[in-house]
Amino acid sequence: MGEVAEMLGENASAVRYWSNYFEKFIKPQRNAKGNRLYHPEDIETLKQVQYLLKNQGLTLEGTKQRLTEDRRTVEKRVKAIGILQGIREELVQVRKAL
Repeated sequence: MGEVAEMLGENASAVRYWSNYFEKFIKPQRNAKGNRLYHPEDIETLKQVQYLLKNQGLTLEGTKQRLTEDRRTVEKRVKAIGILQGIREELVQVRKAL
């Protein structure tokens, strides 16, 4: 849970809440201790939820509706943003090296 929250830059409580609220889309497994174990697909869905809530300003219900109706577009946008952020990080490193 903590690792996923750190990857997203969110609080663990927010990730936990999103996991519970969007249980139709996010299905983490539980280990013997009851800790949530997220699969890569779950992490991608959490990134999509974060994008819709934080960047697009949708409500929880609006986010759920968008994931239900137009998920493919959301996936593409989140993937593009991730690629662009990676390029930006590389350019910052090049700039520092100069």
